[in-house]
Amino acid sequence: MLAFCVLAPLLDVAAKLSADTIPVGQVTLARFFFQGLLMIPVALVMGLSWRIGRGMAGMLFLRAVLLVLSTYCFIAGIAVMPIADALAIVFVEPFILLFIGKILFGDEVGPRRIAASVVGFGGAMLVIQPAFANFGLVVLYPLGTAFLFAAYMLVTRAMSKGIHPVTMQLHTSLAGVLLCAPVIALADGSGIAELDPVMPQGIVWLWLFGVGFWAGVSHMCMTYALKFAPASTVAPLHYFEIPVAVILGYLIFSDFPNPLTWVGIAIIVGSGLYVIWREQVAARKRRATQSMTDATF
Repeated sequence: MLAFCVLAPLLDVAAKLSADTIPVGQVTLARFFFQGLLMIPVALVMGLSWRIGRGMAGMLFLRAVLLVLSTYCFIAGIAVMPIADALAIVFVEPFILLFIGKILFGDEVGPRRIAASVVGFGGAMLVIQPAFANFGLVVLYPLGTAFLFAAYMLVTRAMSKGIHPVTMQLHTSLAGVLLCAPVIALADGSGIAELDPVMPQGIVWLWLFGVGFWAGVSHMCMTYALKFAPASTVAPLHYFEIPVAVILGYLIFSDFPNPLTWVGIAIIVGSGLYVIWREQVAARKRRATQSMTDATF
């Protein structure tokens, strides 16, 4: 998970550099195309079967749809705003997962976690408000990423025990290409700025390759993390991605969060860590109750 936090911002950097001259939709396609090229030889060297069960096929397709939309929203956001600002907004995802768990799965969520989530969303507003003044409605794209990525994480967790991480990444990449390529082809010559493809020039090819390369490596790290450790264990480490994004954003783009954004980031991280801690406390109580029940019978 720590490797993911270091490598994922490199994906964001490559995407932001690409989006200077390449439409967002085309950068999104490149992410899945080059990731697929990377994963094919890895799967062959490891001798993994490409076959998947019917039940997994639908889940993989859903995972790809969510990741395509999530990727598009985030690239559209960082194309015009600092990476750290966009990432901070995306980090309302744990609060979204909390409410999804309560609404869809009936998870027990106490008032403390609800209060922490409300405070966390308030921190996100502190990040969004000055960004909205500078960049307009585009700052809502990272918020869309947060909702989509929360759903993506739920699907990934559900699949992680039943399919190899490399196979999962490979098929997600192939499905992403199948989803994106027809849209970009149909948009050719349409004049739609976000989708109408252009021919990359020079070093831009390297940036596009970097989008797919760092996506493949980082997300495989995250998938392995979720396979070998409980989400509650790896979730707190995810916040390490923010300081890495701040450092890279400053070194490469001279972007640095303003004081109000720093306050918002601190509130989001603090609230998120508190929610994760409360999740762990609740999980221990459930295990203790279950153990007492089992001992009784």
